[in-house]
Amino acid sequence: MIKPKRVAYALSTSSHLPEMSTSDSPNSELQLRPLYPRDIDALDDWKGTTLVIPEPDSGLWGAANTQSLVQHPLAAWWQRMTTLTLPNQPRWSGFVATLDDRLCGMIEVSPFNRTRSTWQVNRLAIHPEVVPPSTQSPLDSIGSQLLRHCFETVWEARMWLAEVDIEQKAALALYRRNGFQPLAQATYWEISPDVLMEQAKQEPDLPNLMTVSNADAQLLYQLDTAAMPPLVRQVFDQQIQDFKVEPVKSMANTARQWMHRENRIQGYVFEPQRKAAIGRFDLVACRGKHRYHSAELTVHPAYTWLYPELLSHMAGLLQSYPAMPLRVTSRDYQPEREEFLLKIQANPVDRTLMLSRSVWHKVREAKPTALEGLQLPEVLAGLQPAGKPIPGRMSWHCDNDDSQAQSSTVNPAKRQESSELGQSQSHPNPDNLSGQSG
Repeated sequence: MIKPKRVAYALSTSSHLPEMSTSDSPNSELQLRPLYPRDIDALDDWKGTTLVIPEPDSGLWGAANTQSLVQHPLAAWWQRMTTLTLPNQPRWSGFVATLDDRLCGMIEVSPFNRTRSTWQVNRLAIHPEVVPPSTQSPLDSIGSQLLRHCFETVWEARMWLAEVDIEQKAALALYRRNGFQPLAQATYWEISPDVLMEQAKQEPDLPNLMTVSNADAQLLYQLDTAAMPPLVRQVFDQQIQDFKVEPVKSMANTARQWMHRENRIQGYVFEPQRKAAIGRFDLVACRGKHRYHSAELTVHPAYTWLYPELLSHMAGLLQSYPAMPLRVTSRDYQPEREEFLLKIQANPVDRTLMLSRSVWHKVREAKPTALEGLQLPEVLAGLQPAGKPIPGRMSWHCDNDDSQAQSSTVNPAKRQESSELGQSQSHPNPDNLSGQSG
């Protein structure tokens, strides 16, 4: 069990005063601890006064309709059950910040890949009415402490991901202040039902369209690797097992889709000559009280002509569902995708910025001037020899192979005599240096 962490929080607005320690006043201690089930009900009391950095396109924690981190009280029990049944399932993890035993901040993080080497920040919320006034805004003071606590607590994470709307300047500044750097841009396009009807009239040319299964994980991994830049691929750090679905998790997803009246359709285009997948789609068709359908497209850079074909196929599938717009997630990996969506008059509704942070930044922050002060002459001075080399005494014997073969066949007594004779020749008597014979 992770013990609560206490961080000194300055209440004074004067910058020249020292930071208040934990022994000065108990009211100044900011406690950081994991999220408990009892904290879920406390989020409903925040109402519309919350400073929120929501996950893009999530529909949760909005400014007008603030919802809790977990939508149902049984979700905590469900998390415990899935821990036993699905030990390798990526799941969320939450941390809260309290002042005077009152919640003032909350953060939700979750692993991004199956190996849990990359984690992502899903949501961050601050309650400004509980935070005392200071020189920093509540989002900067409490939000930075929550982020730092995640970096120190989640020891598995080597990389961190975050996605923020480009209009949220305060959120972008918070992440940049805590070591996040821009990775890629993402745009959420919305296609109206009229455009979908026009696209459905076109017959798609997809002769080798296959359904997705666990046996195709190798092909999907190769497609995903080829469709993104090397830096993004390194940060995501996805492996073949990330494209496989466990049987128990598949049953749970089917039950959840049935309750939410959703239907997930996945497919990919197979190239028989190259024995590879050249394009895929992931469509979530909805019924009932939903605002839109959602889909993701992944196409090999050498087969960008598949964009209109795949969209026509998805539009044909959506004709049997309620007439709602289709929201497509598009990243700036390929400009052909953006050109095609603009050509069919799709509307960009959200533009976000993907940020990444490496845990190695903590070493840089601890000693920022450790290596910058070294000059080139000082570095080269350590590479020069300390003194002149001293030649050693070495004797070179130019014995041919025949002599070595003969010496190996003689008896040990003769070998000893020959060795003594060789030593006497290599180390002559000093009395015979005058040239006289002994």
